Amino acid sequence: MRVQNRHVIYVQGYDPRGLAQYYRMFRTELRKFEKLYGLSARIGRPEKDGEGRIASWTIATQGPDWQTHTTYDFLRFEDFIQRDLSLPIWRIVSYTIWIYLRLIFRGTLFRFMKANWRFLTFMTVPHIAFWCEFAIVALAASVVRRGLEAAGVPAPLGIAAAALFFLAALWTVLKYTEKRTYVLYLMCDTIWTWEFSHGERPEWDERLDGFAQHLCEVARSSEADEIVLVGHSSGSFLGTEIMARALKLDPGLGKHGPRLMLLTLGGNYPIVGFQKAASGFREHLRELAVEPSIDWIDCQARKDVMNFFDLDPIESHGIDVGADRRNPTIVPIRFREMILPEHYNRFRWKFFRVHFQFVMANEVPHGYEFFMIVCGPLSLRERMVHLEAALAIASRDATLRERGWKELESVPIYGTVAAQIGGQEPTACAGS
Repeated sequence: MRVQNRHVIYVQGYDPRGLAQYYRMFRTELRKFEKLYGLSARIGRPEKDGEGRIASWTIATQGPDWQTHTTYDFLRFEDFIQRDLSLPIWRIVSYTIWIYLRLIFRGTLFRFMKANWRFLTFMTVPHIAFWCEFAIVALAASVVRRGLEAAGVPAPLGIAAAALFFLAALWTVLKYTEKRTYVLYLMCDTIWTWEFSHGERPEWDERLDGFAQHLCEVARSSEADEIVLVGHSSGSFLGTEIMARALKLDPGLGKHGPRLMLLTLGGNYPIVGFQKAASGFREHLRELAVEPSIDWIDCQARKDVMNFFDLDPIESHGIDVGADRRNPTIVPIRFREMILPEHYNRFRWKFFRVHFQFVMANEVPHGYEFFMIVCGPLSLRERMVHLEAALAIASRDATLRERGWKELESVPIYGTVAAQIGGQEPTACAGS
């Protein structure tokens, strides 16, 4: 099936940058995508809904023998996130330490370690950085106290002055090293996921319910050939929540109108699902695992320490649905094959940059290509089933493109079971 109209609904993760910076990145990466595949793409300006919670733009993409129109909805949470980051530093730090201790004593961190030790390491880094800064500032405060004593200042006054110095210096170090360490941002993320999983963020639930209603309205009114709900990073579990809540609003959601897809990228479901209080979230995972009208594809990358690589979002939560299971299809991604070697070596240790490669343009034609998913002529399921054919269709070589189209036309797409997709790994294509 050639997709001429597509509707993408994008769920951001815990990212305070919001619409302006995301749209700027999207537009920049779209230009790289055009150049790589020799395509033409026109992008519109973002338009906000009445409440400013959803921003939408359009992309018109044209290839040698196809053209696709995409409506792209960006679901916004940055107002909540920016509010979190504006909290007093002492409150952020003290609350995060309390949460971390509870995660230790409840055994949750041990479960994180068993699921993916790299993610646990990443989660622990801000705490290590904080205690290193704490120790350095404490040492400096001790030097100040001894200096005051040597100058003849009475001990009580010296201790009080050293304590004030310690608090002021620690606040200054945390605030002005944040752009390098991300300590406060990652601590706020920890607080948010803890409170969200324990049902202590009603404003988030209210907005998620509104976005679920939006998905239902799009499914009822859209003329698109497919609707793709995309969740990146923490947007993965938010996306599953939106889909599950939409199915409760309209149980026939995926049975009428356009084909409905859920695409999760760089997911970290356990940070919510492994919390004992998150029984409702686990029940939503169970429902999506057996839902026949929804296709859910989960892409993971070993190089990304911010996702749980090689983790089954269903089985890892102790959910067993037996032979009724059909979701998600897990697709491993290799970023090394998508990026030129000289560039990959420069950013491979920049964790946030690696994490965002899921939603950025490739530098080498590859079976996984975010902008082909958004702007290309193939449905998401078709692309993931026939990776080599999808690459051939993206080629500048007319013979390869014709061969790819013929391969797709000869195979019934919806006769393919999910396990067949998961058994394939997207690869680079030197001939493209």
